[in-house]
Amino acid sequence: MDQLSLELLFAILGILIILSAFFSSSETGMMSLNRYRLKHLSKTKHKGARRASWLLKKPDKLISLILIGNNLVNFIAAALFTVIVTRLYGEAAAVVAGPIVMTLIFLIFAEITPKTIAAFYPEKIAFPASYILKPLFKILFPVVWLINNITNNLLKIVGIDTSNISNEQLNPDELRTIVGEAGPHIPQRHQGMLLNILDLEEATVEDIMIPRNEIIGIDLDHNDESILQQLRSLDFTRIPVYQEDINNIVGILHQRNASRVIDENGNLHRDALLIEIKEPYFTPEATPLHTQLLNFQQQKHRMGLVVDEYGVIQGLITLEDILEEIVGEFTSNMEDSSVDIHSQGDNTFIIDGTATIRDINKTLTWELPAEGPKTLNGLLLEHLESFPDASVGIQIDNYCFEILTVKGNIIQTAKAYCVDKATEET
Repeated sequence: MDQLSLELLFAILGILIILSAFFSSSETGMMSLNRYRLKHLSKTKHKGARRASWLLKKPDKLISLILIGNNLVNFIAAALFTVIVTRLYGEAAAVVAGPIVMTLIFLIFAEITPKTIAAFYPEKIAFPASYILKPLFKILFPVVWLINNITNNLLKIVGIDTSNISNEQLNPDELRTIVGEAGPHIPQRHQGMLLNILDLEEATVEDIMIPRNEIIGIDLDHNDESILQQLRSLDFTRIPVYQEDINNIVGILHQRNASRVIDENGNLHRDALLIEIKEPYFTPEATPLHTQLLNFQQQKHRMGLVVDEYGVIQGLITLEDILEEIVGEFTSNMEDSSVDIHSQGDNTFIIDGTATIRDINKTLTWELPAEGPKTLNGLLLEHLESFPDASVGIQIDNYCFEILTVKGNIIQTAKAYCVDKATEET
């Protein structure tokens, strides 16, 4: 009879260890679930994911449930093991050796091993466990509610309010990290596009616009032959039409309508030109790129003239310019766009003065200050505080520049290199 009783006690003890392992692994598995993958699986009506989501809506109550079960099982197991050891070896062994042996058994089989497995395979543990935890939660809800309220009131005494649960919304920096760590799940080119979309919030139209001095347009004060020559060699889909000065903008001419302003004899029909031009669209220079992209979409425009706070035209921006910020360089013009940065093969670069600071930083992974002037010419002039001659050198942070050519108070080209990179080479 005693032998049978011991075997029964060992069997019960084994069951208790299994139950303890279940609660331990459930806790780790539930808390290790990827919340965003869980939401995705829930939307696809995955039953295990939906049960786990239901349990995780109140994580404090879920933890209380698991700990109630785990501690209850552990205490019963400890008492039962004490009885077994007492029967086999006496009370002295139960007092001295019992706690040590019991601790080792529970650490290995009921804590470390199941929790490690759950940490590596949270879905395989948490989803099946939810079959048991959800009905158990409903059965033990009064006990869980009581203990949870006592715990929350104690936490409030020390200034912790558990009612303020995070909504788990990602900020842009966190989303960038997730996209960057997506690995093979998202192709590298797609990762770059997603990151570029997030970067649209940090840039304005002023950062990527075509500067005023580079705008190509039709000046109505020019003679007919000059205008006709421009119309015959249009490289752009839309071209501004102005009178004398770009600030006196008349409208925008679409390339497909250019033939309508030339009569059957090949002469310019100025009245037809004024009829075919469309009303210009203006945008403030401080408009964020993601806002401007939305404005282009809503207002059915593909090109805008950038103005400052005084209404003076500072540049021109197109829908293509913004799309290039997302997908990379492409051109729909009849000739490729010029390259502003030319590598010299020795960690030095010849850079056009019209190159934007944003493009230089993105292309060379530099960190030139972007808060002030938007072009290299403006940046160098700001630091020099004068109009320089050629061969003048200047250092801005870790970047050295040597002015190569100057024309009309505008720095056309400069040689540049990063001090740190040059040092590494030497």
